[in-house]
Amino acid sequence: MGNSKIYSKIFYTRELEKTLRPIIQQYPAGKVFLATENTVDKLWISKFDDFFSELSVKKVQIPSGEQNKKIESVGKIWEFLSNNGGDRKSLLINIGGGMLTDLAGFAATTFKRGIDFLNVPTTLLSQVDASVGGKTGINFSGLKNEVGTFKEPIAVVINTDFLKTIDKANFVSGFAEMIKHGLIHNAEHLEELKSFNFDDIDYDILQEVIRHSVEVKTHFVANDLTEKNIRKALNFGHTVGHAFESLAMKQGRPILHGYAVAYGMIAELYLSAKMCNFSEDELGELIKWLLEIYGKFEIEATDFEALYQLMTHDKKNDSGRINFTLLPAVGKIEINQNCSKELILEALNFYKNL
Repeated sequence: MGNSKIYSKIFYTRELEKTLRPIIQQYPAGKVFLATENTVDKLWISKFDDFFSELSVKKVQIPSGEQNKKIESVGKIWEFLSNNGGDRKSLLINIGGGMLTDLAGFAATTFKRGIDFLNVPTTLLSQVDASVGGKTGINFSGLKNEVGTFKEPIAVVINTDFLKTIDKANFVSGFAEMIKHGLIHNAEHLEELKSFNFDDIDYDILQEVIRHSVEVKTHFVANDLTEKNIRKALNFGHTVGHAFESLAMKQGRPILHGYAVAYGMIAELYLSAKMCNFSEDELGELIKWLLEIYGKFEIEATDFEALYQLMTHDKKNDSGRINFTLLPAVGKIEINQNCSKELILEALNFYKNL
Protein backbone atom coordinates (compact mmCIF):
# COMPACT_ATOMS: atom_id res chain seq x y z
CA MET A 1 0.00 0.00 0.00
CA GLY A 2 1.26 3.53 -0.75
CA ASN A 3 2.75 5.78 1.87
CA SER A 4 1.42 9.03 0.44
CA LYS A 5 -1.80 9.39 2.42
CA ILE A 6 -2.36 12.75 4.07
CA TYR A 7 -4.57 11.25 6.74
CA SER A 8 -5.88 7.85 7.67
CA LYS A 9 -9.07 6.04 6.88
CA ILE A 10 -11.06 5.71 10.08
CA PHE A 11 -13.33 2.70 10.59
CA TYR A 12 -16.04 2.80 13.26
CA THR A 13 -16.98 -0.82 13.85
CA ARG A 14 -17.83 -3.38 16.49
CA GLU A 15 -16.62 -6.19 14.19
CA LEU A 16 -12.85 -6.10 14.40
CA GLU A 17 -12.02 -9.27 12.44
CA LYS A 18 -14.30 -8.34 9.55
CA THR A 19 -12.61 -4.94 9.25
CA LEU A 20 -9.02 -6.15 9.63
CA ARG A 21 -9.13 -9.22 7.36
CA PRO A 22 -9.25 -7.43 3.95
CA ILE A 23 -6.54 -4.98 5.09
CA ILE A 24 -4.20 -7.76 6.25
CA GLN A 25 -4.81 -9.66 3.00
CA GLN A 26 -3.42 -6.74 0.97
CA TYR A 27 0.07 -7.46 2.37
CA PRO A 28 2.38 -10.41 1.55
CA ALA A 29 1.79 -13.45 3.77
CA GLY A 30 3.91 -13.39 6.91
CA LYS A 31 4.67 -9.68 6.55
CA VAL A 32 1.96 -8.44 8.90
CA PHE A 33 2.90 -8.05 12.58
CA LEU A 34 1.09 -7.11 15.77
CA ALA A 35 2.37 -4.95 18.62
CA THR A 36 0.39 -4.80 21.85
CA GLU A 37 0.81 -4.24 25.60
CA ASN A 38 0.47 -6.93 28.23
CA THR A 39 -2.78 -5.78 29.89
CA VAL A 40 -4.53 -5.55 26.49
CA ASP A 41 -3.04 -8.89 25.47
CA LYS A 42 -4.54 -10.59 28.53
CA LEU A 43 -7.95 -8.92 28.27
CA TRP A 44 -8.49 -8.89 24.53
CA ILE A 45 -5.92 -10.27 22.12
CA SER A 46 -6.34 -13.82 23.39
CA LYS A 47 -9.93 -13.67 22.06
CA PHE A 48 -8.52 -13.09 18.56
CA ASP A 49 -5.62 -15.58 18.71
CA ASP A 50 -7.17 -17.95 16.16
CA PHE A 51 -7.87 -15.09 13.75
CA PHE A 52 -4.31 -13.75 13.89
CA SER A 53 -2.67 -17.17 13.65
CA GLU A 54 -4.88 -18.09 10.67
CA LEU A 55 -3.48 -14.99 8.91
CA SER A 56 0.13 -15.70 10.11
CA VAL A 57 0.31 -12.49 12.15
CA LYS A 58 3.14 -12.69 14.70
CA LYS A 59 2.93 -10.73 17.96
CA VAL A 60 5.28 -8.67 20.13
CA GLN A 61 4.24 -7.49 23.58
CA ILE A 62 5.43 -4.41 25.52
CA PRO A 63 4.82 -3.99 29.27
CA SER A 64 1.94 -1.55 29.95
CA GLY A 65 2.46 1.82 31.61
CA GLU A 66 3.80 5.26 30.69
CA GLN A 67 7.21 4.36 32.18
CA ASN A 68 7.66 1.89 29.28
CA LYS A 69 7.23 4.58 26.61
CA LYS A 70 10.97 4.64 26.04
CA ILE A 71 13.64 3.84 23.49
CA GLU A 72 14.26 0.34 24.96
CA SER A 73 10.66 -0.63 24.12
CA VAL A 74 11.10 0.67 20.57
CA GLY A 75 14.27 -1.43 20.34
CA LYS A 76 12.28 -4.49 21.35
CA ILE A 77 9.83 -3.90 18.45
CA TRP A 78 12.66 -3.23 15.94
CA GLU A 79 14.37 -6.45 17.02
CA PHE A 80 11.16 -8.43 16.75
CA LEU A 81 10.49 -7.10 13.21
CA SER A 82 14.10 -7.72 12.18
CA ASN A 83 14.17 -11.29 13.54
CA ASN A 84 10.84 -12.18 11.91
CA GLY A 85 11.52 -11.04 8.36
CA GLY A 86 10.00 -7.56 8.54
CA ASP A 87 10.73 -5.54 5.42
CA ARG A 88 9.58 -2.32 3.77
CA LYS A 89 6.40 -4.03 2.52
CA SER A 90 5.35 -4.99 6.05
CA LEU A 91 2.41 -3.77 8.11
CA LEU A 92 2.51 -3.31 11.89
CA ILE A 93 -0.89 -3.44 13.64
CA ASN A 94 -0.80 -1.60 16.98
CA ILE A 95 -3.48 -2.61 19.48
CA GLY A 96 -3.46 -0.74 22.79
CA GLY A 97 -3.79 2.61 24.50
CA GLY A 98 -2.11 5.86 23.51
CA MET A 99 1.23 4.88 25.03
CA LEU A 100 1.36 1.79 22.81
CA THR A 101 0.08 3.39 19.59
CA ASP A 102 2.52 6.33 20.00
CA LEU A 103 5.46 4.04 20.70
CA ALA A 104 4.77 1.32 18.15
CA GLY A 105 3.88 3.97 15.56
CA PHE A 106 7.33 5.49 16.17
CA ALA A 107 8.95 2.05 15.81
CA ALA A 108 7.11 1.54 12.49
CA THR A 109 8.02 4.96 11.05
CA THR A 110 11.72 4.41 11.75
CA PHE A 111 12.13 0.67 10.94
CA LYS A 112 13.64 0.35 7.42
CA ARG A 113 12.99 4.14 7.16
CA GLY A 114 9.28 3.55 7.56
CA ILE A 115 6.73 0.75 7.17
CA ASP A 116 2.94 0.96 7.13
CA PHE A 117 1.16 0.78 10.46
CA LEU A 118 -2.45 0.61 11.59
CA ASN A 119 -3.84 1.61 15.00
CA VAL A 120 -6.56 -0.14 16.98
CA PRO A 121 -6.90 2.10 20.06
CA THR A 122 -8.32 0.41 23.15
CA THR A 123 -8.87 3.38 25.50
CA LEU A 124 -11.12 6.37 25.07
CA LEU A 125 -8.09 8.71 25.19
CA SER A 126 -6.40 6.92 22.33
CA GLN A 127 -9.62 6.59 20.31
CA VAL A 128 -10.33 10.32 20.30
CA ASP A 129 -6.78 11.59 20.39
CA ALA A 130 -3.53 9.62 20.44
CA SER A 131 -4.17 7.17 17.59
CA VAL A 132 -5.57 9.79 15.19
CA GLY A 133 -3.51 12.57 13.67
CA GLY A 134 -0.18 11.07 12.75
CA LYS A 135 1.93 11.94 15.78
CA THR A 136 4.18 9.19 17.10
CA GLY A 137 6.63 9.46 19.95
CA ILE A 138 8.41 8.33 23.08
CA ASN A 139 9.43 10.00 26.33
CA PHE A 140 13.11 10.83 26.58
CA SER A 141 15.37 12.37 29.20
CA GLY A 142 12.42 12.99 31.56
CA LEU A 143 10.38 14.86 28.94
CA LYS A 144 7.08 13.64 27.51
CA ASN A 145 7.00 12.80 23.76
CA GLU A 146 10.40 14.44 23.34
CA VAL A 147 11.36 12.22 20.36
CA GLY A 148 8.93 11.28 17.59
CA THR A 149 7.74 11.67 14.02
CA PHE A 150 4.73 12.89 12.05
CA LYS A 151 3.34 9.96 10.07
CA GLU A 152 -0.27 8.92 9.59
CA PRO A 153 -1.29 5.30 10.11
CA ILE A 154 -2.88 3.75 7.00
CA ALA A 155 -6.04 3.28 9.06
CA VAL A 156 -7.50 3.59 12.54
CA VAL A 157 -10.11 1.10 13.72
CA ILE A 158 -12.35 2.44 16.50
CA ASN A 159 -14.34 -0.17 18.38
CA THR A 160 -16.18 0.92 21.55
CA ASP A 161 -16.33 -2.68 22.83
CA PHE A 162 -12.73 -2.24 24.03
CA LEU A 163 -13.95 0.51 26.37
CA LYS A 164 -16.03 -1.96 28.39
CA THR A 165 -12.92 -3.09 30.26
CA ILE A 166 -11.39 0.30 31.12
CA ASP A 167 -12.00 1.73 34.57
CA LYS A 168 -13.96 4.93 35.11
CA ALA A 169 -10.86 7.06 35.78
CA ASN A 170 -9.34 6.14 32.41
CA PHE A 171 -12.67 6.63 30.65
CA VAL A 172 -13.03 10.09 32.20
CA SER A 173 -9.41 10.86 31.27
CA GLY A 174 -10.20 10.30 27.59
CA PHE A 175 -13.38 12.33 27.92
CA ALA A 176 -11.24 15.45 28.64
CA GLU A 177 -9.89 15.43 25.08
CA MET A 178 -13.48 15.28 23.79
CA ILE A 179 -14.37 18.31 25.94
CA LYS A 180 -11.37 20.07 24.43
CA HIS A 181 -12.62 19.27 20.90
CA GLY A 182 -16.01 20.76 21.77
CA LEU A 183 -14.43 23.89 23.25
CA ILE A 184 -12.13 24.63 20.31
CA HIS A 185 -14.47 23.87 17.43
CA ASN A 186 -17.97 22.64 18.05
CA ALA A 187 -20.41 24.05 20.62
CA GLU A 188 -22.99 21.35 19.71
CA HIS A 189 -20.49 18.61 20.51
CA LEU A 190 -19.80 20.31 23.85
CA GLU A 191 -23.54 20.29 24.69
CA GLU A 192 -23.74 16.60 23.75
CA LEU A 193 -20.90 15.93 26.22
CA LYS A 194 -22.54 17.92 29.00
CA SER A 195 -25.51 15.55 28.93
CA PHE A 196 -23.42 12.34 28.68
CA ASN A 197 -24.29 9.73 31.31
CA PHE A 198 -21.13 8.07 32.70
CA ASP A 199 -23.14 5.66 34.84
CA ASP A 200 -25.19 4.08 32.07
CA ILE A 201 -23.14 4.06 28.87
CA ASP A 202 -24.84 3.16 25.59
CA TYR A 203 -21.92 1.97 23.43
CA ASP A 204 -23.71 2.62 20.14
CA ILE A 205 -24.42 6.22 21.14
CA LEU A 206 -20.85 6.49 22.41
CA GLN A 207 -19.56 5.40 19.00
CA GLU A 208 -21.38 8.39 17.43
CA VAL A 209 -20.14 10.82 20.10
CA ILE A 210 -16.58 9.59 19.47
CA ARG A 211 -17.08 10.08 15.72
CA HIS A 212 -18.08 13.73 16.32
CA SER A 213 -14.99 14.23 18.45
CA VAL A 214 -12.63 12.60 15.97
CA GLU A 215 -14.11 14.74 13.17
CA VAL A 216 -12.88 17.83 15.06
CA LYS A 217 -9.37 16.41 15.35
CA THR A 218 -9.19 15.32 11.70
CA HIS A 219 -10.44 18.76 10.61
CA PHE A 220 -7.38 20.40 12.18
CA VAL A 221 -4.94 17.66 11.20
CA ALA A 222 -6.03 17.59 7.54
CA ASN A 223 -5.38 21.31 7.31
CA ASP A 224 -2.00 21.25 9.04
CA LEU A 225 -0.33 17.83 9.39
CA THR A 226 2.96 19.01 10.93
CA GLU A 227 1.55 21.57 13.35
CA LYS A 228 2.91 24.74 11.78
CA ASN A 229 -0.35 26.61 12.13
CA ILE A 230 -4.02 25.84 12.79
CA ARG A 231 -3.38 22.35 14.28
CA LYS A 232 -1.98 24.17 17.32
CA ALA A 233 -5.65 24.58 18.32
CA LEU A 234 -5.48 20.96 19.52
CA ASN A 235 -2.98 22.02 22.18
CA PHE A 236 -5.63 23.91 24.13
CA GLY A 237 -5.23 22.93 27.80
CA HIS A 238 -1.98 21.11 27.09
CA THR A 239 0.65 23.79 27.74
CA VAL A 240 -0.36 24.07 31.40
CA GLY A 241 -1.66 20.47 31.44
CA HIS A 242 1.66 18.90 30.43
CA ALA A 243 3.39 20.98 33.13
CA PHE A 244 0.94 19.66 35.75
CA GLU A 245 1.49 16.12 34.44
CA SER A 246 5.31 16.41 34.63
CA LEU A 247 5.23 18.03 38.08
CA ALA A 248 2.89 15.31 39.39
CA MET A 249 5.29 12.65 38.04
CA LYS A 250 8.33 14.37 39.64
CA GLN A 251 6.51 14.66 42.99
CA GLY A 252 5.58 10.99 42.98
CA ARG A 253 1.81 11.56 42.67
CA PRO A 254 1.19 10.85 38.96
CA ILE A 255 -2.07 11.90 37.33
CA LEU A 256 -3.74 10.58 34.18
CA HIS A 257 -3.16 12.65 31.02
CA GLY A 258 -6.81 13.67 30.57
CA TYR A 259 -7.05 14.88 34.17
CA ALA A 260 -3.93 17.01 33.60
CA VAL A 261 -5.52 18.42 30.42
CA ALA A 262 -8.74 19.22 32.32
CA TYR A 263 -6.75 21.12 34.98
CA GLY A 264 -4.78 22.81 32.19
CA MET A 265 -8.01 23.84 30.43
CA ILE A 266 -9.20 25.57 33.61
CA ALA A 267 -6.01 27.65 33.78
CA GLU A 268 -6.09 28.36 30.03
CA LEU A 269 -9.78 29.36 30.12
CA TYR A 270 -8.72 31.91 32.75
CA LEU A 271 -5.98 33.14 30.37
CA SER A 272 -8.61 33.23 27.59
CA ALA A 273 -10.79 35.51 29.73
CA LYS A 274 -7.83 37.83 30.40
CA MET A 275 -6.33 37.84 26.89
CA CYS A 276 -9.27 37.20 24.53
CA ASN A 277 -12.37 38.34 26.46
CA PHE A 278 -13.79 34.85 26.96
CA SER A 279 -17.09 35.29 28.82
CA GLU A 280 -16.67 35.37 32.63
CA ASP A 281 -20.08 33.70 33.11
CA GLU A 282 -19.22 30.87 30.75
CA LEU A 283 -15.80 30.56 32.43
CA GLY A 284 -17.52 30.05 35.80
CA GLU A 285 -19.94 27.44 34.44
CA LEU A 286 -17.25 25.46 32.62
CA ILE A 287 -14.94 25.45 35.64
CA LYS A 288 -17.76 24.20 37.88
CA TRP A 289 -18.51 21.37 35.39
CA LEU A 290 -14.82 20.41 35.01
CA LEU A 291 -14.28 20.38 38.79
CA GLU A 292 -17.34 18.13 39.23
CA ILE A 293 -15.86 15.56 36.84
CA TYR A 294 -12.11 15.87 37.53
CA GLY A 295 -11.78 17.23 41.05
CA LYS A 296 -8.70 19.33 41.67
CA PHE A 297 -4.94 18.81 41.59
CA GLU A 298 -3.54 20.51 44.68
CA ILE A 299 -0.59 22.84 44.06
CA GLU A 300 1.30 25.25 46.31
CA ALA A 301 2.65 28.71 45.48
CA THR A 302 6.11 27.11 45.81
CA ASP A 303 5.29 24.94 42.75
CA PHE A 304 4.62 27.91 40.44
CA GLU A 305 8.22 28.45 39.31
CA ALA A 306 8.73 24.75 38.59
CA LEU A 307 5.48 24.68 36.57
CA TYR A 308 6.55 27.79 34.65
CA GLN A 309 9.94 26.23 33.84
CA LEU A 310 8.21 23.04 32.61
CA MET A 311 6.06 25.17 30.28
CA THR A 312 9.21 26.69 28.75
CA HIS A 313 10.11 23.17 27.51
CA ASP A 314 6.88 22.83 25.52
CA LYS A 315 7.55 21.84 21.89
CA LYS A 316 5.06 24.43 20.58
CA ASN A 317 7.18 27.33 21.84
CA ASP A 318 9.39 29.38 19.59
CA SER A 319 12.11 31.95 20.31
CA GLY A 320 11.85 31.17 24.01
CA ARG A 321 8.26 32.40 24.28
CA ILE A 322 5.51 30.25 25.77
CA ASN A 323 2.75 29.94 23.17
CA PHE A 324 -0.85 29.21 24.09
CA THR A 325 -3.95 28.46 22.09
CA LEU A 326 -6.71 30.52 23.73
CA LEU A 327 -10.45 30.94 23.16
CA PRO A 328 -12.37 34.19 22.58
CA ALA A 329 -15.56 32.04 22.75
CA VAL A 330 -16.57 28.38 22.57
CA GLY A 331 -15.75 27.14 19.07
CA LYS A 332 -13.36 30.02 18.30
CA ILE A 333 -9.59 29.95 18.67
CA GLU A 334 -6.60 32.26 18.75
CA ILE A 335 -3.28 30.43 18.27
CA ASN A 336 0.22 31.66 19.19
CA GLN A 337 -0.96 33.73 22.15
CA ASN A 338 2.09 34.85 24.08
CA CYS A 339 1.30 35.40 27.77
CA SER A 340 3.61 37.17 30.18
CA LYS A 341 5.16 35.20 33.04
CA GLU A 342 3.21 37.43 35.43
CA LEU A 343 -0.13 36.46 33.83
CA ILE A 344 0.79 32.75 33.73
CA LEU A 345 1.58 32.84 37.47
CA GLU A 346 -1.70 34.69 38.04
CA ALA A 347 -3.56 31.86 36.24
CA LEU A 348 -1.78 29.27 38.40
CA ASN A 349 -2.75 31.24 41.50
CA PHE A 350 -6.36 31.41 40.29
CA TYR A 351 -6.32 27.61 39.84
CA LYS A 352 -4.68 27.05 43.25
CA ASN A 353 -7.41 29.06 45.01
CA LEU A 354 -10.43 27.40 43.37
